[in-house]
Amino acid sequence: MAKDSKPPATGVSGVLRPNADHEYFFQEGCFILEMLNDPARDAQLSVARARVRAGETTRWHRLLHTTERYLLLEGRGRVWLGTDEPRDVGPGDVVLIAPGVHQRIANTGQEELVFLAVCTPPFREENYRDDAPD
Repeated sequence: MAKDSKPPATGVSGVLRPNADHEYFFQEGCFILEMLNDPARDAQLSVARARVRAGETTRWHRLLHTTERYLLLEGRGRVWLGTDEPRDVGPGDVVLIAPGVHQRIANTGQEELVFLAVCTPPFREENYRDDAPD
């Protein structure tokens, strides 16, 4: 590459610094900060930080055509997956959720429950289904 050349504008390499001011409350019942969900940078997966307040439980939901993983960073919780018995989770745990599996997570601790949601293929809102009874 010539001394004056610039790297290509798109590609998978680089350092991303998500802006915490872009965090939003999602209908599921948690706060979301999209860390990586840009097909020009990585068409294979998305990464979002999720925060669930103490005492809160997300709505029953599922993702079509998407495998999701929760990588627990902080706090304590209980997760429900399909018809399985609920499981207690905490920092260091990884929750693997197959496409279409009915799910929710509760914060059972006194502090916020914080985890990364890693989706393949990347999260798309059109694949989200709210399964909570009204």
